[in-house]
Amino acid sequence: MAETRINRKLAAILSADVVGYSKLMADDEAATVATLKQHRAAVAGVVEGHDGRIVNAPGDNILAEFASAVEAVQGAVEIQNLIETRNAELPEDRRMHFRIGVNLGDIIEEDDGTIYGDGVNIAARIESLADTGGVCVANSIVEAVEGKLDFGFDYQGEHTVKNIAKPVRVFRVNAETAPAALLASDKPLTLPDKPSIAVLAFDNLSGDSDQEYFADGIAEDLITALSRIRWMFVTARNSTFAYKGQSPDVRQVGKELGVRYVLEGSVRKGGKRVRVSAQLIDASTGNHVWGERYDRELVDLFDLQDEITETLAAALQTEVGEFESERANRKAPGSLDAWEYYQRGLWHLWRMNSAEDLAEARRFFQSATEQDPNFAQPVAAMAYTLLRSVGDAYDESPLKTLEEALRCANKAFALDDKEAMAHFALGRIQTTRREYDTAIEELRTAIELNPSMALAHFGLAIALSAVGRPDEAISECDTAIRMSPRDPLIWAVFTVRAGGRTYLGDYDAAIQDARHAVRNPAASIWAHATLVAALALLGKQEDAKIALDNLREIYPDFSPDALLAAYSPLNPEKSRPQLETILEGLRKAGLDIPGDD
Repeated sequence: MAETRINRKLAAILSADVVGYSKLMADDEAATVATLKQHRAAVAGVVEGHDGRIVNAPGDNILAEFASAVEAVQGAVEIQNLIETRNAELPEDRRMHFRIGVNLGDIIEEDDGTIYGDGVNIAARIESLADTGGVCVANSIVEAVEGKLDFGFDYQGEHTVKNIAKPVRVFRVNAETAPAALLASDKPLTLPDKPSIAVLAFDNLSGDSDQEYFADGIAEDLITALSRIRWMFVTARNSTFAYKGQSPDVRQVGKELGVRYVLEGSVRKGGKRVRVSAQLIDASTGNHVWGERYDRELVDLFDLQDEITETLAAALQTEVGEFESERANRKAPGSLDAWEYYQRGLWHLWRMNSAEDLAEARRFFQSATEQDPNFAQPVAAMAYTLLRSVGDAYDESPLKTLEEALRCANKAFALDDKEAMAHFALGRIQTTRREYDTAIEELRTAIELNPSMALAHFGLAIALSAVGRPDEAISECDTAIRMSPRDPLIWAVFTVRAGGRTYLGDYDAAIQDARHAVRNPAASIWAHATLVAALALLGKQEDAKIALDNLREIYPDFSPDALLAAYSPLNPEKSRPQLETILEGLRKAGLDIPGDD
């Protein structure tokens, strides 16, 4: 019997699907189906124009095959531009956005034209990593089109793909970034609509050529880490490393690469110690924004590289965010765009000084969403602002507000399920609702999406504390503090860590953390209460009395009921183990707090 011949071939595969399709269908099924059909017809025209063919279109997915990698990438970018143009003609609530992934690989083709194999599977997985309205490609595509297209590729790191043995190197297509060969052009690039940064190759100051790879590795890993932060635009390594060995004017670099910020750095090794220095510069003015120096023992080179990269990425998130907020606050209200409205809202949110600040934050977040209804971050931040209003006991209807916060968080998730801030907001709200298992899962997802998001590590610490896992909670606090020591919420991280140490009986360390927290003017009632409890449990009654008097001076309306309500609006009388330890300390300090029923 003759063996059946399998038809194999090399092809460029394009996979696309609709972002938030389920929500669109839930809102208006008939209109969504009609819009999708119209978009598919337009996409088919683009595919055919680039010598490709539509293979299949199940549900909201479109699968296409091209004989040329160049045609596939050009077609993908053209599709996104076409969809954007078509969306401009639609009502905001009916606009449809796609993610696209492209891979060059071996496929199997059936007689009826159906295709399958690793080449198809990888394209589908890469598509899920793309930004809304964006295109991601595999390394095989980048190699095939090198020097043949007038736009660049931003490295997104290696990703493990289901059922594929080796990780896949993924790149984001960046139609606005010129390749390294075009850097000599005098024409400045347009700044993206979100913070943009170029990380230059770090200088090796060790006088040891063997350390060159370590300096390069720091910069390369940092580019990869920052590329995972969805609100940042990060220039590809090939473009920034074109300046290696030079001493360029950062203002010129900013113009040539089309970025607002440039990060320079150096590595110096001496004996068994390594010093890594970095400075962030505003490329529009050449002014210094931030700088830091990291001195470390050289034990394991790769572990050290990971630690420095993680710490730098977290610090840059905080510093760039603060600088963007200040820049937005300097602009006239009528000239703000969606990103700048969002930044103004964050400025008020992180102050957390009053109910008025939270209300102002909500107003700016609302303005941001009105400017850009598909911008997920202000919606997620709105959810967290509502939660803070409940947690700080500013709201007279906490349960109703908590439900509203949950609706906002779910909306942010529907807009962009890869947005770490959306998962963070959901996790924090679920913690307050005492849905601890799902909260921990959401917060871990936020960390997976953005490992340098100190806020997510802090949120996870709160959830772990609530289920009586203080050691893990303290570890997450340690990570958050190391990542973002100047964070606006650092007082809250110290408060959670102080609570965990109080529960474990490490009162001296708890007092040190709590004192650190209460020195911040924004410190909450729980920061002061934790200090009182730890002092009383250690037997320092005089110090506990002074701390209690200070608490009452700052919070004249303080009462045990208000304290419990701030802990959770749901069944505030029901204590968790760690909460009960704090309450025991407050009783020892002389407060009349009832025990559990």
